[in-house]
Amino acid sequence: MGTHSDAAWRERRERAAAVHAAAHARDRAREATRARELVTGFVREAWARGLRTTPLRATGYDGRATYRTRLRGWYLKRDRSLAAGVDGELYLLTVPPAFLARLTGVTPTPYEPRLVIGQGGRDGESIPLDVLLARRLDAGDDWP
Repeated sequence: MGTHSDAAWRERRERAAAVHAAAHARDRAREATRARELVTGFVREAWARGLRTTPLRATGYDGRATYRTRLRGWYLKRDRSLAAGVDGELYLLTVPPAFLARLTGVTPTPYEPRLVIGQGGRDGESIPLDVLLARRLDAGDDWP
């Protein structure tokens, strides 16, 4: 009799976990959609204001090497670890160090945007995406 109730409990538990995971995935998808809209709006406004684009460079995790990319856009953080590309995508510009990449460059993949950048990070530095984008627009071309 105990095995039947154990199996039923496990099944209920697995079903509850699946429902929770599905809800979390829907929430993340909604958040990413809203964040993409903010980034798209930023790019549109940056063009409208005539903000200069720059070739985007990636930095190795160790912070010592920088790598060329084929991307152009606007750095969003002063440490140049996050940027909006002219393609309307958000890019994390930290990559694993690689000797050959010093010669060939790297190809960062778009980052699924969040409404709060750095949320849950160890350094404690988090900022709402809309605030970060507004600050960058307000800075104009006077951005390091």
